[in-house]
Amino acid sequence: MDKLEEQMAHLIRTVDDLSDVVARQETEIATLTRRVHMLMQREGEREAAGSDGVVIGNERPPHY
Repeated sequence: MDKLEEQMAHLIRTVDDLSDVVARQETEIATLTRRVHMLMQREGEREAAGSDGVVIGNERPPHY
């Protein structure tokens, strides 16, 4: 009986620890999702403004 109670206590602690991890991950994912949305919006505004500040592929930078 003591062994079962010990195992149960261990499992309860493990579940509580995992619950804390999931809660932290949920908060972090929400923060990262907001940041990605903000960056996508900012990049969309930059593209709409027509500024070509990023060199892509084989394009030469403007100072060549």
